[in-house]
Amino acid sequence: MLKSNSLSIPRHPPLNKQIVLKLQWAKHPDHWYELASLNFESSYFDNLSGVYIIWHGGANPAVVRVGQGVIGDRLSNHNQDPEILAYKGLGLFATWAAVPAIHLDGVERHLGDKWNPKVGDRFPNVYPVEVNSPWQS
Repeated sequence: MLKSNSLSIPRHPPLNKQIVLKLQWAKHPDHWYELASLNFESSYFDNLSGVYIIWHGGANPAVVRVGQGVIGDRLSNHNQDPEILAYKGLGLFATWAAVPAIHLDGVERHLGDKWNPKVGDRFPNVYPVEVNSPWQS
């Protein structure tokens, strides 16, 4: 605990108080965004920070990568990553959501724990912040 003028501030949420955020995941009205078709130079992506999920389609869809940061920069880099592109034949898709900076690490931790991505296995060592799945209706 940190003490400030006789006020005790916990370093993390108490174990019995789970933070849950409702995110607005990006999706085209008719379909999910294909990673290769995104225009990362678009002003839409300027300073857009948050979390993202990349997954592959096919008979057994699976999450390939989760992460956080400046969305356009991160997705653009992943769109050139051979480990991620290994799943291109199954179709690579992406979604993202804005998240308050204070919760980015916790949300990334939750996504990594929940979806066990095929690429990337180190997530922030913080309490997870639960969020809704992009695949929930």
